[in-house]
Amino acid sequence: MLEVTTIDFLDLQAIPAGRITRYFINLVEDGMGVPIRIPLMVAKGLSEGPVIGLTAAVHGNELNGIPVIQRLFEEIDPKQLQGTVVGVPIVNVPSYLRKKRRFLDGVDLNHIMPGKEGGTVSQVYAWRVVNKLINRFDYLLDLHTASNGRVNSYYIRADMSDEMVRKMALLQNAQIIVHNPPSDGTLRGTADELEIPAITLEVGNPNLFQKGMIRDGLTGIHNLLGYLNMTNSEVENISSETIICKRSYWIYSDVGGLLTVHPDVTDLVSKGDKIATVRNIFGDSIKKYLAPENGVVIGKSVSPVNQTGGRILHLGIVK
Repeated sequence: MLEVTTIDFLDLQAIPAGRITRYFINLVEDGMGVPIRIPLMVAKGLSEGPVIGLTAAVHGNELNGIPVIQRLFEEIDPKQLQGTVVGVPIVNVPSYLRKKRRFLDGVDLNHIMPGKEGGTVSQVYAWRVVNKLINRFDYLLDLHTASNGRVNSYYIRADMSDEMVRKMALLQNAQIIVHNPPSDGTLRGTADELEIPAITLEVGNPNLFQKGMIRDGLTGIHNLLGYLNMTNSEVENISSETIICKRSYWIYSDVGGLLTVHPDVTDLVSKGDKIATVRNIFGDSIKKYLAPENGVVIGKSVSPVNQTGGRILHLGIVK
């Protein structure tokens, strides 16, 4: 097993070239003063080039991105690499260990980026992630999944008005791309503020490994490395089947009960199509939901137990 060195921040100049090195970054301390450390893999080529950062598990239950990063580092030859690839298989270590989505104080870490140096538990953690690590990158790919009780297609969130970001998104050959200008509080939005081109990869469902999704995510990253001339990877043709959406939104229920969502992810729906049914505890149908406009199903709820205001379906409006 390769040696793992503990560091306090990522110093790219100090990392040896032509090899893969593994690190733990000291980030914060727990209630006993024991360091909480983030795992890190760095492949640094013999030649100068861009620095690409890959992050996963910003939410502790989003696991598919972990083997994507692991497999990429199994396949990279650092002696043939131009530039540097930094893989962070787990960003939110405390939540990963607890198998929870949110941070220790109940906060969504991806809603408070870039955090605050002298803030709350979650704010300090987020601030140190950005300032010890993320601000070293030239490009960022942030890997996520659906939340509990939901399923996702393999889709990309990207600011398609930025030409480099648009190219990064298209190279992923995803099922769906959603034009989504960086919103405040996300890791992608923080990267944008730092002038780092960034996309979010939504790679399937929470709490499990999905081989097909992992393989698709890996292919897209190899495409980007090849496009940037960091590797000799042959860039697969951009898929003509990728659906590009100009916007998207969730449809919510206004009654509680047992929910059934009828279309599958990636299905196209037309205005007026029945998309969901809610039944009461006795099995009576009490509400049917229709598509408010034409679109594509990006994700949906798969949990039957649905309270008033629960999510039904993530609808993408095709460009």
